[in-house]
Amino acid sequence: MRSVAAVIRATERILPGRAAPKGEIDPRWQAIIDVGEFAQSNPDEVWAFVAKWGRYRSADLRAAVATCVLEHLLEHHFRRIFPRAADLARINQNFARTLTMCWLLGQAKRPANSWAFLSLAQELRHAI
Repeated sequence: MRSVAAVIRATERILPGRAAPKGEIDPRWQAIIDVGEFAQSNPDEVWAFVAKWGRYRSADLRAAVATCVLEHLLEHHFRRIFPRAADLARINQNFARTLTMCWLLGQAKRPANSWAFLSLAQELRHAI
C-alpha cells in the first residue's frame, strides 16, 4: 500500500499535463482519483494538494480536483475543510470555480452545511 505522500508525488509528476484525446482515458484524472482515495484518512495532506491544483488555470484539471478530491474532503471533513476552501475561493477565482463544481455528499448534505455551501456558491457565482 502506497502512502498519501507517495501518491501525491506520483500525481504531481504528471501534472499539469494535457488532457487525453477525446475518448481516451486521461492518466491525470486517474492519478487524481488515486489522491482522492486518501480524502477520508489524510485530509490535511489531501487539502494541500487541492489548494495547489484547484487554483490551476486548466478548467479540465480543476474539474478533476473538484469532483475526484475536494467534494470527498467535504463529504468526510466538512467542518475542517469548508472554512479553508471558502477562504481560498474568496481570494482566487479559479479556486472559486473549482469549489462550485462540487456536489454535496455525506457531511456536506447536512442542512447547516449545505446551507453554508450553497450560500457561498451563490456568492462566488456573482463574483466570477
